[in-house]
Amino acid sequence: MADHDGWQVNACASNAARCDYCLAADAPPEGAPLGGELDPGLLAHLYLCLGLSTYRIAARTGIDRQRVTRALRKAGVPLHPRGAGRLRPVRDPDDRQCPPSLLRELYEVARLDSTEIAAMLGMPERTVRDRLRRAGVSTRTRGGWNREDRITVPEHLLQMLYVELGMTAAEVGQRIGLSGGTVLRSAHALGVPVRSGGAAPLTGPEEIELVSALYADPIVAAALTAYDIPHVPAGGSLSQRFPRPLSLTTPLVKDLYWECGAALNHIELLTGQAAGTVRKFMQDAGIPLRAAGGRSPFMRRWRSGLGGSPARRMPAQPPPKAIPTMTATQNARRA
Repeated sequence: MADHDGWQVNACASNAARCDYCLAADAPPEGAPLGGELDPGLLAHLYLCLGLSTYRIAARTGIDRQRVTRALRKAGVPLHPRGAGRLRPVRDPDDRQCPPSLLRELYEVARLDSTEIAAMLGMPERTVRDRLRRAGVSTRTRGGWNREDRITVPEHLLQMLYVELGMTAAEVGQRIGLSGGTVLRSAHALGVPVRSGGAAPLTGPEEIELVSALYADPIVAAALTAYDIPHVPAGGSLSQRFPRPLSLTTPLVKDLYWECGAALNHIELLTGQAAGTVRKFMQDAGIPLRAAGGRSPFMRRWRSGLGGSPARRMPAQPPPKAIPTMTATQNARRA
């Protein structure tokens, strides 16, 4: 407690210990604007008893905020850390106004995002995401590489149109209003055998169950064992097969891509990370990409029948090395 000009400045803002401004009959109303007089007792009353921040005190008194802070410190008033000194609204600890079941239904069943739920319930988006996390709801990934909101062709449609009627992936896509790539991706994820395409007929197997072929390849299997990657069989969408995608590391991605010859969509099927996410990770990690076009080394190995024979492994392809540039001295010598 400090005495400034006859006013007792109490460091406790509870109702049990009031300052002289609280007890004065002619105390200024709580919301009334004040003059620019620098009164430490009044500033302490506003800060401790009314719970106003230094910003709001400066706005009411017309005094610069830095001067308010210096006056409070000179008066011996303990200042709270930034953002901790103002009065907080009373939270509902039981979430009675917004039960977790409602959040789960809006997020998982109605497929609303946290921004839409926040606008509907009138609460900050961060609060929505915090309550979803407390309720044990796994939040969806954001952006164009969202795994959970991907469109997956139902298996019975693939069996009827692609397998029984013999349509191509492009024809199936035109029939149901999707791209041929989405049809093929769904077929690989669901374990539907996919016919080998191409303009010219190739020797080797005519159909591939890609997930099973990846796990059966000895080079891929050795890499997965070395990094303790579990085998997840086909039979669902990417988010169903991997509710939580595996973490990507530079050695893992580099070995799968360059040593095993897997493509980006192959790494997606093995780790649960979207192919776009894998590409972005490789760019950030400085892992070079193969030239566009053609089949991946894994697919060429599978087509030639070497995928199931450990003794006939194809040699690993090292990543391309940067071409060294000649210095000015070397150019002068050549000239």
